[in-house]
Amino acid sequence: MFGIVRPCRHRLGEKLTSQWMAHLCGLCLALRGDHGQFARIVTNYDGLLISVLTEAQADTGAAGRRTAGPCPLRGMRTASVAHGEGARLAAAVSLVLASAKLRDHVIDGDGLLARRPVARAARRVAASWDAAGARTGTAVGFDTALLVDAVDRQTGIEALAGPGTPVLTVTEPTETATAAAFAHTAVLAGRPRNAAPLAEAGRLFGRLAHLLDAVEDRHADAASGAWNPIAATGTSLAEARRLADDAVHGVRLALREAEFTDGRLVHRLLVHELRASVDRAFGTTSCAHTAPRAAGPYAPPGTGAPGGPGAPLPPEPPRGGRRGMLAGCAVWLGLACTCQLCCGTYHDPWTGERKEGQCTNCDCSGCGDCCSCCQCCGECGETCGCDGCDCGCSC
Repeated sequence: MFGIVRPCRHRLGEKLTSQWMAHLCGLCLALRGDHGQFARIVTNYDGLLISVLTEAQADTGAAGRRTAGPCPLRGMRTASVAHGEGARLAAAVSLVLASAKLRDHVIDGDGLLARRPVARAARRVAASWDAAGARTGTAVGFDTALLVDAVDRQTGIEALAGPGTPVLTVTEPTETATAAAFAHTAVLAGRPRNAAPLAEAGRLFGRLAHLLDAVEDRHADAASGAWNPIAATGTSLAEARRLADDAVHGVRLALREAEFTDGRLVHRLLVHELRASVDRAFGTTSCAHTAPRAAGPYAPPGTGAPGGPGAPLPPEPPRGGRRGMLAGCAVWLGLACTCQLCCGTYHDPWTGERKEGQCTNCDCSGCGDCCSCCQCCGECGETCGCDGCDCGCSC
């Protein structure tokens, strides 16, 4: 459910892409550091928004980053990544919500989870993620019981919902959970006055996450007989679109009430990319570079295929000469195994030169909401007021 913000690197711009990538890697490494390698599977695009929000409000500067070691998904390069309480809160939220999603798949009997031995193993994994999320949440002062309670109430609400039930009744638990997580970023950043507007932004973001997931999955759910909130409540697509548009507008207004040290990435993701997510879900516009969701019962929605079309652009590697033959071959093998060599933007294993994979040679004609002023906001440091052109800029 929590994978609706999947930014196109051509819209994001190089500087903001580098920042976004730092938070994605930071979330992944926070999961590994606190909970082991297997926990990294719950890394997802929407979870890193918690880390982005925390850093955007904080006055820590470079103190909120560290240098991470080589990783195959970065072409075996080091990188500056986000770390600290924001990344750990993002990890806690991601674990609890991934646990809920996994249990939902078990209940629906999706794929291999229809088999009892696999379902039992999945339930144990979900329980361990709940416990792990609670430990990390406690370490940063966040009570994940709020999230667990919302998940538990969701099942009961869905059981009682039927034709005529307001769809917002079904989305309420998700709204409550994301509101709590967004608001706690203000506590971590030392900006308590931001808690109220960020709770509102989080509530509306949770509504969007639930609605857009239902819209995108409605055909698959109908084919498999799975429960879908739009179909179950008899909500029309027109009404769902109206609610989604209102939520996007509400997030935008709520963010205006919050104070940020550097809100450029928050603005790009929660204003422009949310609009793109709505358009993508309802098929009203498209971007040639947007990646499909990750498939499979265990893959967290929104992660996309590593290095695939629409994947984030890796940060610029440090300049320092060519690799040797053996080291370059090892990196080349890693790029090939993770599909970056053919489907992503990567750095040459020997020279470090940036190159495009064979599957990404396309133009930006599909990015209908791009405009030069949006790019300017990311490149020159000016924050736009979102009152002007169609994509929200007036700078």
